[in-house]
Amino acid sequence: MANLTSMSGFLLMGFSENRKLQILYALLFLMTYLMALTGNLLIITVTTLDHRLQSPMYYFLKHLSVLDLCFISVTVPQSIANSLMNSGYISLGQCILQVFFFIALASSEVAILTVMSYDRYVAICRPLQYETIMDPCTCRHAVAAVWLAGGFSGLMHTAVNFSIPLCGERVIYQFFCDIPQMLKLACSHEFINEIAVAAFTTSAAFICLVSIVLSYVHIFSAVLRIPSAEGRTKVFVTCLPHLFVVTFFLSTAGFEFLRPPSDSQSAMDLMFSIFYTVIPPTLNPVIYSLRNEAMKAALRKVLSKGEFSPRKMYLKAIFKF
Repeated sequence: MANLTSMSGFLLMGFSENRKLQILYALLFLMTYLMALTGNLLIITVTTLDHRLQSPMYYFLKHLSVLDLCFISVTVPQSIANSLMNSGYISLGQCILQVFFFIALASSEVAILTVMSYDRYVAICRPLQYETIMDPCTCRHAVAAVWLAGGFSGLMHTAVNFSIPLCGERVIYQFFCDIPQMLKLACSHEFINEIAVAAFTTSAAFICLVSIVLSYVHIFSAVLRIPSAEGRTKVFVTCLPHLFVVTFFLSTAGFEFLRPPSDSQSAMDLMFSIFYTVIPPTLNPVIYSLRNEAMKAALRKVLSKGEFSPRKMYLKAIFKF
């Protein structure tokens, strides 16, 4: 540790120093990563190739899957490699890139979820104006704004975070370069700028959450006026998991980023980091897509084609219909 922490990089302590537990965590992370990889790649492929899935909802869903795929790839493969090699060292350059892409993709994900909730609001509450409001040009501009906003947020956090002077050993009690954990290494009262940036992005995330909740309040109000009980159930079954995932993602990330940094290692830090880094990208393909009848029909069509036969049995084992 003395040699590693004297270098310009950092030492990620991860979950355990026990070798057997390191291998176990690596295998669990690998299984989770492969599930997320398979689910999101399937959604990207199907929404790109199937001409019936070219509406704004599936266009945004494809970008959500791209974000999820990139988001989980920022942290999990590095953690798997560190556990297998029994080395938690990460260079300064790798840490900078990890912080930038992690914040950028997390911010973009919150933004795209907000756009998707607005799309559902327009589709359900203003169906006659849907094609006018959500025209292809508007959808492209919305997605461009999502990616630009995420990139700007990541750039701000990265620039401010790595301009803070660090004191003591460069040991991070986390499995990736997590900003709240890195702030524990900052010299006294030197992270006020990062707090200001975090307050700005937190305010933006809170506005997104309020917008999502308001969209679903209007959606549920409209659904309750539907005379068909089957129609109401269908919308509730679709929308409630969406709202749960958004709330789960934002609440766990907000708890980790907003609470004051402490000097002691906490198992809760690791647990909450898994809640907002690993679980949402893995569950989103199931929550947003595989419960959708049109998406399931498109997946069946893809899996039934001859050119997919080498992978057919493997994919069907994962996605049982």
